[in-house]
Amino acid sequence: MTASLHSHADLTKNQTLVFGALSEADRPLSAYKILDRLRDDGFRAPLQVYRALDKLVEFGLVHRLESLNAFVACRHPACDSHETIAFTICDRCNQVEEITDPSLAKSLKKLADGSGFILQKSTVELRGICQSCAVA
Repeated sequence: MTASLHSHADLTKNQTLVFGALSEADRPLSAYKILDRLRDDGFRAPLQVYRALDKLVEFGLVHRLESLNAFVACRHPACDSHETIAFTICDRCNQVEEITDPSLAKSLKKLADGSGFILQKSTVELRGICQSCAVA
């Protein structure tokens, strides 16, 4: 089931708690940081967090940032319909912004098609310095 079809009311208690922790966070969180935040809510093992994260990613409510080995709550409604999701990641303050760009999706599809690859979905992570850190 995709995020656009999935109701937050359908989430399990653990999924709701993990999604809440990510939604309240001002930066990406690793599974272990999520576990630390949710110990008072009965979380004891990383497997509890990973199971919830797997489903939240499947539902399109959470994204995994490979380069950081961390997770963020989706900031765009129905972004599961986007072929390409891009993130800017500041190397100084770890701030992450989720962006979508149809022209980027089109360019990536063209590159894939040119090599005979059938692109279904892509995630792009752009690493650098955000505007706030650049000015500071």
